[in-house]
Amino acid sequence: MGEKIRIGISRCLLGENVRYDGGHKLDHYLKETLGMYVEWVGVCPEVEYGLPVPREAMRLVGDPASPSLLTIRTKTDHTAGMKQWADKRLKELEKENLCGFIFKSRSPSSGIRGVKVYQESGIPLKSGAGIFGGAFLKHFPLLPAEDDGRLQDPQLRENFIERVFVYRRWLDFIADDRSLKGLVSFHTDHKLLLMAHSTEHYRKLGKLVAEGKKYRRAELFNEYIGQMMDGLKLLATVKKNTNVLMHIMGYFRNDLSGEEKKELTGIINNYHKGIIPLIVPVTLLNHYVGKYDDPYLKRQYYLSPHPLELMLRNHV
Repeated sequence: MGEKIRIGISRCLLGENVRYDGGHKLDHYLKETLGMYVEWVGVCPEVEYGLPVPREAMRLVGDPASPSLLTIRTKTDHTAGMKQWADKRLKELEKENLCGFIFKSRSPSSGIRGVKVYQESGIPLKSGAGIFGGAFLKHFPLLPAEDDGRLQDPQLRENFIERVFVYRRWLDFIADDRSLKGLVSFHTDHKLLLMAHSTEHYRKLGKLVAEGKKYRRAELFNEYIGQMMDGLKLLATVKKNTNVLMHIMGYFRNDLSGEEKKELTGIINNYHKGIIPLIVPVTLLNHYVGKYDDPYLKRQYYLSPHPLELMLRNHV
């Protein structure tokens, strides 16, 4: 991955003063920490659509499945204009090779879940998606997408960034090697990572790859990445991670001394109890992978899914 990963983002999260009140919502982790590995593609639907800064605030009104976008005070309807702009912008984003998108939460234009949609009674339902955010999800169903609010949760943040890196590796594979042999290799590299998220998807994808010759190449690849990204949306829980850690430990049953096995088992159990973070047993396992030069484990992205500097596995 020589080039930085390209991720779309609401421009206010980068510190740009584009919000309706003339302010921003700078997220330091996204801009400064994740930004070391990412090339941001900023989008502000309301400004790019043509509205000024500052501007009258807007909100969603009506049917949560197909809401209208109205200014709060003057009731100006921007629904049709915003949808037309969104269609054009989404086509432009197709050329950006995005690996994900981070949206501003609860925004009537950029939110992707839980956006307030006001009813005639004046009581809002928190079940909508912004005009642009909702359109993006339909247009790019495979791309990892989250909002800044949910990314404050360490587990959801790790899950999102992990999916971003997987999708980038998939784009690299598609660009460089579209062979069945290459797909087998890609799948092998991600087996344990997938196991930590969903054993069901692990089994389905294993069968799909094994029967790859039965499918047309494009059909096979589309089905594979669709199921892969669907499986990775499921969170890698402590229980599932513990199962994978014990599975990896099994590869060293003939190598480790009694004391080393006892130490490793104790560390994995402490992780399972919530005493230590995932990075601790993973670091020790990586040490043994290097020491005993296991070729299968050395290629497993589960043991190194993203840069250590992001500290995504350091939370308890």
